[in-house]
Amino acid sequence: MPATTKSAQRQRKYTKSNYQEFRQGYLFLTPAIIILGIFIAAAVLFVVYLSFHKVNLFTGEYTFVGLDNYTRLLGDGMARTALKNTLSFAVIVVPIQTILAMIIASVLDSKIKGRYLFRTIYFLPTLTSSSALTIIFMFMFSVTGPVNNILIRMGFLETGINFLNDPSFALKVIMVMNIWSTIPQYTTMYLASLQDLPGSMYEAASIDGADSIRKFIYITVPYLKPITTYVLLTGIIGTLQMFDQAYIFSNGSGGPANSTLTVSLLVYRYAFGTQNAMGYAAAIAILLAVIIMIVSFTSEKLNASESDY
Repeated sequence: MPATTKSAQRQRKYTKSNYQEFRQGYLFLTPAIIILGIFIAAAVLFVVYLSFHKVNLFTGEYTFVGLDNYTRLLGDGMARTALKNTLSFAVIVVPIQTILAMIIASVLDSKIKGRYLFRTIYFLPTLTSSSALTIIFMFMFSVTGPVNNILIRMGFLETGINFLNDPSFALKVIMVMNIWSTIPQYTTMYLASLQDLPGSMYEAASIDGADSIRKFIYITVPYLKPITTYVLLTGIIGTLQMFDQAYIFSNGSGGPANSTLTVSLLVYRYAFGTQNAMGYAAAIAILLAVIIMIVSFTSEKLNASESDY
C-alpha cells in the first residue's frame, strides 16, 4: 500500500477518534469567546465607530463627521503636549525600572545576609494600591514634606521646593513614584527566572577569572533576555497608558501647566469633561492604541534580532 494512502487512513482515523474531544474543547471555550467578543471585540469596534462621529452624550445624537476627529488631532496643541509627556514618561521610566529590577534580582539571588527579609520588605509596595502610593508621594514631596526637610538639613536647599506645583518637577515626581512601585514586581519575575540558572555557569566563569560584573553582563543578562522582553513590553504598555497617578496628582487637570497631562488623561477629559467630545476622545484613544502596538512590536522585533547574534 502506498505511503500516501496509509497517511490518509491514519489522518481519517485520528480525526474521527478525536472529533468528540475537539467539540468538547470548543464547547468549554465558548463562554470565554463570547465574553471576549462582547467586552473586547465589540468594544473596540464601537470605539472605531465613535471616532468617525460627533457624539452628544446628553441627547444621544451621533453625527457622522468622517475624518474630522483625526484631522483635528493635527492641530491640537493639548494632544501634542499629552503625547510628549507620555512618551517622555515611557522613555525614562521603562529602561530605569528594567535595569534596576534586574540588578536587584541578581543581588537578592546571591548569598548575602538578610536577603529573605529584604525580599519580603521590598515586595510590599506591590501590595499597596496605586491611589494610596500617589497620596503618600504627594505628601513626601510637598513643601513641608520629608524630601524637602532632608534636602534642607543636608544643606542642598535653603527653602523647600514646591515639587507638586512646579512644571519642572511634577512629572518627574510621578516618574520616581512609578519606578519605585513597579520595580518589586519585575524583580520578582527576574528572581523566579534566576532560580533555574545553573550555578555551574558561574563556577566555570570564576575558574576563567571572571569577576561579578562580567558574570552579570555575560551570563545573567543573556539568560534573562526572554523575561526582559516581557518586562519591556509590559512596562511600555503600562507607562503609555498611565492615567490614575496623573489624575490624582493633578486632580484631573493635568497640571501644573499641563506638565502631568498624559494621553489617557486627555481622553478622559475630552470624553467625560466639559468638552463633551466623546467622538474626538475615541480618535485619541485609537491613536494611543496604534502607538502602543507599533512601539511594542518594534521593541519585540529588536530584542528578537539581538538574540540571533
